Amino acid sequence: MASVQLEKLRKVYPNGQTAVQGASFSVADGELVVLVGPSGCGKSTLLRMIAGLESISSGTLRIGDRVVNDIAPSERDIAMVFQSYALYPHMSVAGNLEFGLRLRGTERATIDARVRAAAHTLQIEHLLERKPAELSGGQRQRVALGRALVRQPQVFLLDEPLSNLDAKLRMSMRVEIARLHRQLGATMLYVTHDQVEAMTLGQRIVVLDAGVIQQIDTPMALYERPVNRFVATFLGTPATNVLRGRLVARNGFGLDLGDGLHLSLDGNQVAPELLDREVEIGVRPEHLLRDSGGVAAGFAPTVEVVEPIGNEVLVYLRVGNHSLVARLPPGELPQPGSALPLCVAPGKLMVFDAATGVRMHPRD
Repeated sequence: MASVQLEKLRKVYPNGQTAVQGASFSVADGELVVLVGPSGCGKSTLLRMIAGLESISSGTLRIGDRVVNDIAPSERDIAMVFQSYALYPHMSVAGNLEFGLRLRGTERATIDARVRAAAHTLQIEHLLERKPAELSGGQRQRVALGRALVRQPQVFLLDEPLSNLDAKLRMSMRVEIARLHRQLGATMLYVTHDQVEAMTLGQRIVVLDAGVIQQIDTPMALYERPVNRFVATFLGTPATNVLRGRLVARNGFGLDLGDGLHLSLDGNQVAPELLDREVEIGVRPEHLLRDSGGVAAGFAPTVEVVEPIGNEVLVYLRVGNHSLVARLPPGELPQPGSALPLCVAPGKLMVFDAATGVRMHPRD
């Protein structure tokens, strides 16, 4: 296996569109790094640049000790798994697995050994004589993974490989990919727009928006210490609540939401120099708690919709022009149209600059 290093990689198309703007990060040998972001953020383009399927406008790309900017994809010693399975329909599973090796002139004994090993690892030995049309979606994806596995590449690149599967199968295949990574100790870059996949698979996550890397960190560090509003709202389901208003001193610190609405804030998390500034307050749904009285940061938004899910209850609320969602433990359900007294869990406020979205005085 090998490390991957990107230094100020850019992709600018002939029409002037910039898809990737100065991407710089490293993937350690044996690490699984996930590139995540909304559609059109540049994550797949960046992966294709690493694969050699897109040219690099500027910057330096290293795989292992080699600069590979101008090296053909076939010479980069990488294997790619695509969103579509891209299996040859007229070939058996065994034929699909061995096809790339046969093209490279690999000896028959080596081909057979690698195919058997990959089939055993992916638990598809009993499928080797079947054609792709006879397989389920999960089985086809295992074959696509196996085709990459038999190559024994330095780096695996996976471009949204689970997006064509249903929710239950995606969950089981996430476990399979995580297990495969642990077993192989392989260097992997994984692209997805699904933040649940990113959080559960990545040892580190690269968050992109509009071709720009927003933050790189471990899953829980991103969740707990996002550097800006975009990262805070992109990671987490339901998304982080954001309230915009002016910080004021009224019986302690508070956020003036307009129209006479006021949210009391924990003064320990709001620097005095932010008074009278327009800011945005971020609060994750699980950090909105039922207020039994006498707790800081209390307010009473109006209940609009209640979704009991069994182990939790999602409550959709409105305060002024702001929509909120709270994740509450099961129990007595609030009624739509009623006021629900809530408070913010101590130490869980996030304060963002209203103009730039950058987090201000983040929690340690």
